[in-house]
Amino acid sequence: MASDPQPVLPALNPKVYEALYRVSSIAGRLDDPREALTAILAVAIDVLRASSGTISLLNPDTGKLEIDVLQGLPPDSDEVSLRLGQGITGWVAFHGRPQLVTNVAADSRYIALRQEVRSEMAVPMLEGGGQVLGVINVDSDVLGGFTETDLALLVRLAEEATAVMQRLWQLRHLSGKARQLESLITIGQSLVGKLEQQELFDTITRDARLMTNSRACAFYLYDSPRQTLQLVSLTSTVILPLPETNLPLESCLTASVIHTRKQVEFANIQSPEFRDVIDLPHDESLRSVLAAPMLYENEVIGVLAVFTDHVHRFNNDEKRLLAALASLGAVALQNSRLYSRVFQSEESLRKNEQLTTLGLLAAEIAHEIRNPLTVIKLLFGYLNLEFPGDDPRRTDVRVISEKLDQLEAIVSRVLSFAKAPASIHSRWSLADMIGDTIVLIRLKLAQNKIHLRFEPPARQLVVDVHKGQIQQVVLNLLLNSMQAMPDGGTITIRCGTEDRAGAHFALVDIIDTGRGIPAELREHIFDSFLSGRADGTGLGLAIAKRILLSHHGDITLLATSPAGTTMRLALPLTV
Repeated sequence: MASDPQPVLPALNPKVYEALYRVSSIAGRLDDPREALTAILAVAIDVLRASSGTISLLNPDTGKLEIDVLQGLPPDSDEVSLRLGQGITGWVAFHGRPQLVTNVAADSRYIALRQEVRSEMAVPMLEGGGQVLGVINVDSDVLGGFTETDLALLVRLAEEATAVMQRLWQLRHLSGKARQLESLITIGQSLVGKLEQQELFDTITRDARLMTNSRACAFYLYDSPRQTLQLVSLTSTVILPLPETNLPLESCLTASVIHTRKQVEFANIQSPEFRDVIDLPHDESLRSVLAAPMLYENEVIGVLAVFTDHVHRFNNDEKRLLAALASLGAVALQNSRLYSRVFQSEESLRKNEQLTTLGLLAAEIAHEIRNPLTVIKLLFGYLNLEFPGDDPRRTDVRVISEKLDQLEAIVSRVLSFAKAPASIHSRWSLADMIGDTIVLIRLKLAQNKIHLRFEPPARQLVVDVHKGQIQQVVLNLLLNSMQAMPDGGTITIRCGTEDRAGAHFALVDIIDTGRGIPAELREHIFDSFLSGRADGTGLGLAIAKRILLSHHGDITLLATSPAGTTMRLALPLTV
């Protein structure tokens, strides 16, 4: 026989109070949900004098009831899973109502796990909204071993057990969130220091796979102009081959992520409809996938995807976690790209510095050649070498005269090319020029653990200069200061003004906390090809000096010691 109406528990007696207290106190004694369920089942079996029992929970991925803990049943019973409506337990889960079966042999729904069972009770574990979380089931080896009062007590125990488990699950959930947040912070700090891109890709996929407890994780880089994807990193529990590079977007499963700019999940990628996609890893054990866009300034730069080895429905927490990891990866990738651009810019500036030096040297050489060349040409003309028309020396004289003219033209072109056109000079705010230069080098300063403090002038200082050349000077001085502080330090840029012989000058002091300039080099630091570093060219300060002098300004070594160095730039202020 089975009873469907909700049982009514009579006035609570001390035994009932004791049973409810034993269940409610589990939350204070245990923090592991499985241990708590085992203790709850033990209380129910003891209080109701049952011979065996189970607590089954509803699996959100499969939609089936799976035995989580058991007592008094064969060990392999926990392998049993029931569809909703299957068996007495499945019926209770489907309808959300308790059941008392006084004779299991007379109930067609009964599925035997132990031959001695004669009667059974099953009650649902219901959360506040009425959703079934699981079922508590107890058995008796006696016909009619349970009464309606017993069923009412089991219902009360199930209510208390559900409250206890929800508190434990919530605590575990919050603990997991705290660990995830800590892990995300650690991952973020780690990713910031990854400058080599492949190392960055591999770190992102490895950390994402571990945090999501997935079978594999893939990082796809998106090339918007070409409309292609490239699988740049794949981390898995087994070694998997990478698909070919530059995959056409229209043939990729992850194209939907890029088009929608939203997360997309697929329940089973081994289904026939996924056979033609070309961006999936070659592993037949992969089942469900969750893919998240990597967005930077609302532009998709890649896709991060995690794969499970079983059909899985990703919950909101998993989706939020992958979104956070994708955001961290996007920022880290852009950080790496900016570092690369800074280093390229620095290399380009160094090459320009070398070219500028070569130009200055060529101009000096041309200037030195022009004077003796002019003398030679004048003296050759004064010789008035006239020979008869049939004399071969007449041809020699003509050739020498032509070559002298050719040399003079070459020297004039070199000197003309070396002159900077006046049109490239314009009026600029000194603070703005320095600020733009700091932007170029800010990432390298952070990488070298150097703090830069810029103290702008109290009022706007305007100078008439070649902006690129002045920025080159400031950048060169900042790089020199960095190299003097291999273990980090502070650079201060301070602006001011000074009157010199009736003229107004803007001053820029660049102060570092480095090791200073050796005493034997201080008097010659602006000489060409003088360097205190093994890898230096000895041209930077010499070029800076030439640039400042060409602007009617100057650069000087204001102070230096083992505690640091101060360099001063002076430029005429516009009236």
